[in-house]
Amino acid sequence: MLNDSQWSCALPDFLVEAQAMLNKLQECLSHLELICNDQDAADCLMQTLESLSLRAQGLSLAQVTAFCQQLQQLLSLAKPRNRLEGATLKALDECLTLLAWQLELIDPRTGQLSLDGAEQSALVEALAISIEADGQTLPTAFAKADNHADRRMM
Repeated sequence: MLNDSQWSCALPDFLVEAQAMLNKLQECLSHLELICNDQDAADCLMQTLESLSLRAQGLSLAQVTAFCQQLQQLLSLAKPRNRLEGATLKALDECLTLLAWQLELIDPRTGQLSLDGAEQSALVEALAISIEADGQTLPTAFAKADNHADRRMM
């Protein structure tokens, strides 16, 4: 855990990096809207979410880390099944919008994010539903990770 001095220096740097990563995620999403299932754009989404998750984890931002990891898990299921189009991209865009808001609302003194997890859970569920629209269900491991992240947000 970072002390107060380290935290006050690390958070602004993280937020600048996070904004650049959010911009990159939006560019990947826009690219996928134009050319659905483009492997490079899908890989970029995954790598950028992983980078953001790792940076958030390094600052003990558990909610941001968990949200990024949930998105990664779902996208890793969608990618090989060519489900990165239409409703999935719309749901992902809504998730990225919430992620941007979460980053804006991090308390600069404590690093806490004082939000209930209802909206995040609803958006993750909408993304999951859009991915499993072909009738396949998500693995049990995702459901456990989703429940675990909800408990951390309370």
